[in-house]
Amino acid sequence: MKKNSARAWLLASRPNTLAGAATPVIIALAASWTDRGGCLDLLPAALCLLFALVMQVEANFVNDYFDYRHGNDTPETRLGPPRACSQDWVTPKAMLNAMLITAFVAGCVGLPLIFYGGLSMILVGMGCLVFCVLYTTTLSYLAMGDLLVLFFFGIVPLSFTYYLQLHTFTPQVIILSVACGLVVDCLLVINNYRDIDNDKRDRKRTLVVFLGPRCSLALYLLLGVIAASMTVIVAPRLITVLPLMTIYLTLHLTTYTKMRQLQGRALNQVLRLTARNITIYGLCTAAAMI
Repeated sequence: MKKNSARAWLLASRPNTLAGAATPVIIALAASWTDRGGCLDLLPAALCLLFALVMQVEANFVNDYFDYRHGNDTPETRLGPPRACSQDWVTPKAMLNAMLITAFVAGCVGLPLIFYGGLSMILVGMGCLVFCVLYTTTLSYLAMGDLLVLFFFGIVPLSFTYYLQLHTFTPQVIILSVACGLVVDCLLVINNYRDIDNDKRDRKRTLVVFLGPRCSLALYLLLGVIAASMTVIVAPRLITVLPLMTIYLTLHLTTYTKMRQLQGRALNQVLRLTARNITIYGLCTAAAMI
């Protein structure tokens, strides 16, 4: 791998994580399209999606840089996919510069949203950036990562994308945003489940470390089941949402079964399957809303 090459930066951006960022926006736009009688305000819709994707890349760069600084991502001990700084694909200085540039791009993308949602959109954007850094540097060590996923991969992107279309929040959208956050949190649970021994060594108190392996397995299963149940409750037509959520739940249960059978690096298979399940959930939920 050539240092700081285009391929190195592509891997550092972790394209497979972008589904988690896009899912809440897609669901919100589907709900908005229905509630607006089959139309959308396209510019804020596009800006919301682009902001979510850029912020996901920013989160990945922040995670890569600070975990390298903390010494958590050595090639010898890391069980997950390789990271750019620890593998010397990207220099730490270049990664720090990339973090600053990506944050600036996110600000440029998000700033026009004040014309659609008011000055409060600045606070929302700043909150995303601040907690993006605090997650890796502090809060993930205090078993608060799952709570942040619920907010910043569910409640915030879904509810505010909807708000920018209809200038209101509805109980249906709040429930959907929580359900989406629970589904995306499955990705964090499997990631921390795989790394439980390394996190104990590094004194990283994730929720999985606190609960232990057996309860964490149950948590992974329940997150998907609860999210699907919540989606069924708020969907406009039961006859449409039931088969769609059955598709997602079947995949989720299959992935859970595989998770119980694997350990260590082999759990990266489950990580990829969970990312796929998030995408399927988003598409099925969007279809059910429409």
